Amino acid sequence: MKPPDTAAARYFDAISAALAGLDVFLRDDRSPLQNHLLVAQVIGEYIVRLENSFACWNNRLGFVESFRISRAESGFPVFQNVLELEHDRRTAEQRLAAIPPPDELRAEMVDFILRHKDFPRSLQRSMAERLYLQDVGTGLVFPPFVLPKTVRVSVNPNTRRPYYLVHWGAFDGSANLPLVYMALVEDSSPDLVDMLVTRDGKLAETVPIPLPVEGLLNPALAHRFDDFAEKNSTYGLSPATIAGNLDKDFPELHPKQLRRVVLGPFYSAGITENNSTVEAILDKVHRPQNAWLLTWTIQEVYSKSEKPARKGLWSSEPAREEFHIETDDLEAARQGVSAYEKHALIPHEAYQALYAAGEAQKIFAGYKVHVLSGGSVINDV
Repeated sequence: MKPPDTAAARYFDAISAALAGLDVFLRDDRSPLQNHLLVAQVIGEYIVRLENSFACWNNRLGFVESFRISRAESGFPVFQNVLELEHDRRTAEQRLAAIPPPDELRAEMVDFILRHKDFPRSLQRSMAERLYLQDVGTGLVFPPFVLPKTVRVSVNPNTRRPYYLVHWGAFDGSANLPLVYMALVEDSSPDLVDMLVTRDGKLAETVPIPLPVEGLLNPALAHRFDDFAEKNSTYGLSPATIAGNLDKDFPELHPKQLRRVVLGPFYSAGITENNSTVEAILDKVHRPQNAWLLTWTIQEVYSKSEKPARKGLWSSEPAREEFHIETDDLEAARQGVSAYEKHALIPHEAYQALYAAGEAQKIFAGYKVHVLSGGSVINDV
């Protein structure tokens, strides 16, 4: 069902096109992320969640008139919408039981029209709510927090420890931005080492690991890790701080790499107000469905060395990671990262408008630019 407000319709059309374009970029064999196929696959899971969330929000406008986005900052929905979507997901079954079945609603609508010669708006809202609750109750949406999942297990032959690639997600309530986290973590728990690592330092083939595994692979630490991820996933914390907190809170876990993907800001002509120059030029794009710009940042912090554990008669210290911060790059130092990449995805028509206005070089300074054209992506323009 199309939202009644034209501005809302334009926004949903634009963000839908942007997320579909990002999915094309992630799947493109020529995409820079194809060198990190697992990273692209992980990000793709969260794009699906966002697409489903926006589809649900769009349907929700059929019976609820309020929907707010962060127009002057992220360009994404404000956090209240995310909380409401999660509440609706949890209560969908109960609320559906109180709404008549679709066939009954349709019959009542026909009867109302015949008897009153008017449109049954109340019944239409009930039908819209039912369809919305059916979708949100079964769909995979983007909640305030997505629990961690282990998607890769191997062994570091040097340390003879198993290591995991774990990912989780969060929708930051202050910045109104979707965040995706990926951590490469070694585990020195004696029980896990004995179980998973063979004498020659390889992953034991006799232990079945049905990947992906919900949560951290180590069951003794899984619940604590879930709690840690939820409390340490805010945008205000730098990746170095999060990795350092993980290192301190879990003596058995050794974070070797932490990636954070910050999706946004998103710019849409006539809707957002987060960059006056970009908005002024996007307003001139002929087709509204091409008048948008999506940016994202990939941040990474990695361990440059591990300080060995120290055991003494009176005191001891666990092994600690020493994380590399690229201090020669002021922006990397400000972000608290070893490295970062800024990306921008834009339709060909919008890019041409920026280029013709002489603004493309200034706006995209420091970005890897990807132009969406004819169902494919031209990278590194």
